[in-house]
Amino acid sequence: MSRLQFEAEADHAGDRLDRFLTAQVPDFSRSQIQRLIESGHVTHSRYTKVKPNSDIREGDVIGVEMPEVQPSAALPEDLPLEILFNDRDVVVVNKPAGMVVHPAAGNPTGTLVNALLHHVKDLSGIGGEARPGIVHRLDKGTSGVMVIAKNDDAHKELARQFHDREVEKEYIALVWGVVQAGRRIDAAIGRDPGHRQKMSARAKHAREAVTRITRAHHLPGLTLCQVAIHTGRTHQIRVHLSAIGHPIVGDSMYGGVHRRVPGDIRAVQRLERPFLHAARLAFTHPTEQRRMQFIAPLPSDLEDILLDLPGWPPEEKER
Repeated sequence: MSRLQFEAEADHAGDRLDRFLTAQVPDFSRSQIQRLIESGHVTHSRYTKVKPNSDIREGDVIGVEMPEVQPSAALPEDLPLEILFNDRDVVVVNKPAGMVVHPAAGNPTGTLVNALLHHVKDLSGIGGEARPGIVHRLDKGTSGVMVIAKNDDAHKELARQFHDREVEKEYIALVWGVVQAGRRIDAAIGRDPGHRQKMSARAKHAREAVTRITRAHHLPGLTLCQVAIHTGRTHQIRVHLSAIGHPIVGDSMYGGVHRRVPGDIRAVQRLERPFLHAARLAFTHPTEQRRMQFIAPLPSDLEDILLDLPGWPPEEKER
């Protein structure tokens, strides 16, 4: 039985224990974390009796005993999946839009984990279960590059790189209005107290989050942005762009669906998801220590929208 240990930082203060651990061990769903807590596999430096809603303060030390590897509760499914790279330690995929990362209430099947269990045959087990190790997530409606660990050692090293902000993550987003390249959004993000499915830049309990617009191409009433994130908070890009008054086109949760759209850009009304794509991911291989970069081109559903907008493709190289 392996053991993980985490020390809470200042921006974790006020979190519930189950939410804290879900962020620290992203390949576990919140319900799985709750089961570990309730079965006595989690310790808390300030409590002898630990509960899912035990509070977190700066300096708290949380231990998690991971049970021995068992067959995955998720079943393999023969789902289409573009694999960009695969070796004994990691697999890199181009996740399609519409696919949830791992099974949970409301999405028990059809997930990335189900697909990986079918396509990847040499998983040695993560955290006590023979399944892929999810070290970061993309929202259901977001397409693009993801790296997944195939064993515990790779999982721990990749998780460290994400935590220490050594991973480069760049996205493509189409937003409402005019946004200039170089814009930096530095606003903490937390759970929206009025809507449990949403995040907010005005939450009482929030964690640091930084987003940068690195390039911008202006279209009538819209901006196609290249976005880099220095942190990986839930819905970060969607929340930050909405917070500055430029929500992502097609994002109904954060104000990106407009009923009245000028005729020349009416193509955006065909969008069935937010115009957000994880275009580039760079990290250091967990065992070979070589820097790796993966790029996923804009998928056809988003590219088709762009081609129907005036001013695209650009006539000259963007400055």
